[in-house]
Amino acid sequence: MSIDFSLRDPLPGVVEQLSHRWSPRAFTETSLAPEVLARIIDAARFAPSCFNAQPWRFYTSNDSNFADYLALLVDANQLWAKEAAVIGFLVAKKNFEHNGKPNAHSGFDSGAAWMSMVLQAQHEGLHCHGMAGIHKDAANAFFALDNNSDELIMAFALGKLGNTADLPEALRSKEVPSPRKPLQEIWVQK
Repeated sequence: MSIDFSLRDPLPGVVEQLSHRWSPRAFTETSLAPEVLARIIDAARFAPSCFNAQPWRFYTSNDSNFADYLALLVDANQLWAKEAAVIGFLVAKKNFEHNGKPNAHSGFDSGAAWMSMVLQAQHEGLHCHGMAGIHKDAANAFFALDNNSDELIMAFALGKLGNTADLPEALRSKEVPSPRKPLQEIWVQK
């Protein structure tokens, strides 16, 4: 399947893997070999973090609990994520392990781990779509998270790119790599 990246305009020399990263909703129902999923999550270990705390924790579905993970997503996300190979959740530890003090950077560091994971998935020929639409209370209970020490950051769908025509009609027009803000809008030089 050919993906149209014409709405993206990276400067010459920007690594194509970055400008070609996008978040599709169309997945084709397939399973992932355990060693592929392990490599994808392993890539997250190499993200930078404050004090090398590595505060991220990835929870991923398997064949026996996929429906339970899917149910933790809001209905609008369940419509398309049901075809993904894996549903996952990213949780940040709020406190440093070495001294118990709050880690104000745990969410930021977990985002870096997420991006590492996404790029590895892309390298494996797969795609990820991050989601904020979660039943947070239900997910916190399902994973037995402690609100004092754990922060549920996001959910994600992971799998092989599917056919846009299989999506609900309202989502089909969104199934293209989105444009990015102009460089001068995000880069301030004073």
